[in-house]
Amino acid sequence: MPGTRRQDPHAPAHARRGTATGRGAGAVGDGAGGAGAVGAGAVGAGASVTAPGEQLTAAGGAARSGETLARSSLRTAEPSRRGRALLRDVVHRDRTLTAGGAELRLLVLACAPEDTIAVDLASGSLVRLRVPWPAGHAPDLALFDVVEAILADDPESDDLAQPEAVTVVAPPRHVGSLQGRRVRRVLARLVTTHDDPLLGFHGPSAPYWGFHGLRPSLALIRPARGPQLLRRGADGSIWVRFGWARDDVWLPVEDGRAARALAASRRDRLSGKALATALGFSPHYLLVALSSPRAGHCYKVCAAVLPKG
Repeated sequence: MPGTRRQDPHAPAHARRGTATGRGAGAVGDGAGGAGAVGAGAVGAGASVTAPGEQLTAAGGAARSGETLARSSLRTAEPSRRGRALLRDVVHRDRTLTAGGAELRLLVLACAPEDTIAVDLASGSLVRLRVPWPAGHAPDLALFDVVEAILADDPESDDLAQPEAVTVVAPPRHVGSLQGRRVRRVLARLVTTHDDPLLGFHGPSAPYWGFHGLRPSLALIRPARGPQLLRRGADGSIWVRFGWARDDVWLPVEDGRAARALAASRRDRLSGKALATALGFSPHYLLVALSSPRAGHCYKVCAAVLPKG
């Protein structure tokens, strides 16, 4: 399977316990949040996620779970808000709340049945929401939507391969969208540097048993070269090729929008201006994620191809 030139999946991780990989996604450490902390990259250089035991009041937390089930819906008929109105009520924190009943306001970067990847606007951290989508209803959140979600009483934030993952009580409630300079500021502060291996290890995958909650499962990156979208002739799968440090990286694409753009172009390769035209924007960032275990291994995938803002 194509991957980085350095193929050893057992190479030692360079991420330290409780620290972040560059300025992007980080990981849980016993000394930085303990059992209640989720590791995700922060907007501020030192920001981390989740203080154990932090909960909202009864009026704003678990007591509202029933109300949320009723009002939560994939997309509501309420008027969408934009810009400053969406950020006015956000209480900034150094850590993302993960206690049951905590309410988060989030900026969506990718939405799929397995999880929704978003930025917690209070802490600037990347999180993975495990959402109980209704049967027969596909996830419908769009890029840069702003949503509110309430964490389940047991957020199940103990996946050692995906330390940023938490479970929510119901589908997130859509409250508006962000664009322009506000999005650019959020994304620019999340970008992972080229100093360490992508997601903390070399190669395209690593065995699930090798994860201990010490490495991030998400990274927002700015490719050094590329990106280029390709369709493999053997199985029709979609891949993205880009430069990262000195590596030539190939990752499978799980971004439906990017896959549809390549299909609509009726070409097997897109890059440069042709790729920007097909996507409708100039690709600036890639959101790289670690998949759930597949035959005992977790794989690096491209969860989203993103504009600058």
